[in-house]
Amino acid sequence: MTLVVVTGGAGFIGSHLATKLVEQGFEVRVLDNLMTGREDNLRHIRSQLTFIRGSVEDGDLCCRVFDGARYVWHLAALGSVPRSLRDPLASNSANVTGTLSVLWAARQMGVERVVFSSSSSVYGPHAELPQKTEAKPRPASPYAVTKLAGEHYLRVFYEVFGLETVSLRFFNVFGARQDPNSPYAAVIPSFTRALLAGQPGQIEGDGTQSRDFTYVADCIQACYKAMIAPGVAGNVYNVACGQTCSVLDLYGYISKILDVSIDAVHVEPRPGDVKRSLADISNTVADLKYEPQYTVESGLKEAIPWYLEFFKKRPKVH
Repeated sequence: MTLVVVTGGAGFIGSHLATKLVEQGFEVRVLDNLMTGREDNLRHIRSQLTFIRGSVEDGDLCCRVFDGARYVWHLAALGSVPRSLRDPLASNSANVTGTLSVLWAARQMGVERVVFSSSSSVYGPHAELPQKTEAKPRPASPYAVTKLAGEHYLRVFYEVFGLETVSLRFFNVFGARQDPNSPYAAVIPSFTRALLAGQPGQIEGDGTQSRDFTYVADCIQACYKAMIAPGVAGNVYNVACGQTCSVLDLYGYISKILDVSIDAVHVEPRPGDVKRSLADISNTVADLKYEPQYTVESGLKEAIPWYLEFFKKRPKVH
């Protein structure tokens, strides 16, 4: 049985990936410090994997966890642009030092390939649409800088040390287990939480800003295919739906699914925010054989029932 590791595997995306890998018959180890992840996210597969609590910044621990592993998916990170604006040092430590630690341990322990979760934020606010991976990045937040730095480290480790690496730029991934109670909750869980509580959702700016929202199942498809695709080492790929949706339209979709009609309130735009986002996924389709299966609306229809169940168990919303 092939041993694989998912760093950040108790998080939103990581827990979905760990589930996929267990279902595919891999021996799975998860490394997570639970700063943003939750062991409860792995409850349904807890007996089928090995969970290690710890930080990717601990190089010795990474070596022990990676011992015998063929593949590593590095998803551990401190996410959120606002968080990085409040504490850029913490974001740098977790996302840059942590990534370097993972790569160095992977090389030492003979790992075959490392797949890294980067971000569409590396393009910055003025990128031409659709955003192509060959475009010059212009990150506009400390978080985006850390992700771009991670990409550069992966490229260097491939070109200099021969460690196979693939970077995936995720575009606004959403779905079940995306924590709506986090102070840095993404827009979809934030809107859902507010509307279920009978409150207006909060839109930063005029709401015309658009995103390429990606349902988590499509994201996991790309993660898995990045492991098995030949001839892709050293490359960077966009992972997205390939369609754009405004925040106002998104709010309308969620309101319709929940059958709740409450006008949103508008607040000041967020510093470092990107006005428009739309991915060119042609290389991802060609090289990884990636095939998006979900639109924003079909993904929301899959995700919203999880939030209904989540809040049923947690009736007090703060």
